[in-house]
Amino acid sequence: MDALFKTWRTSRKLFLNFFEDYTLDQLNKIPTGFNNNLIWNIGHILVIQQKLIYKGSHLQGYIPEELFDKYNSGTKPTAPVLTAEADELKRLLTSVIEVTERDVRNGLFISYNERTTGTGFHVASIQDALEANNYHEGLHMGYMMSIRKFILL
Repeated sequence: MDALFKTWRTSRKLFLNFFEDYTLDQLNKIPTGFNNNLIWNIGHILVIQQKLIYKGSHLQGYIPEELFDKYNSGTKPTAPVLTAEADELKRLLTSVIEVTERDVRNGLFISYNERTTGTGFHVASIQDALEANNYHEGLHMGYMMSIRKFILL
């Protein structure tokens, strides 16, 4: 379990770098040929983490419900993200790791709603959910690495 959290923390540091390396306008830019932008991908990984780990365990989680409406699977950006929301996403990138790790160590995850994710991951336990989450975040890091090539043009 420690390795999963170590991987997750490392991944999230890479996501945080986007806030340092790009302006809010760049984070919001949807390049031609893409359906979303850098900041949508960040919001999306936050929502899916909560969905996989907390909602999959029949628990509430720690992010506002309106973020689910905006960044869930099947959504795309409809308006630019403003500074206050960008700051919230940035804060959540690290804060949800801390509370999730605490919740795992405290045995909060008792049951899990077994299912197969849209990416084909079979998830039957909290450990599976953490592994699927790391995989999912890796996919979106790849998307973001592609998007970033087009926002500086």
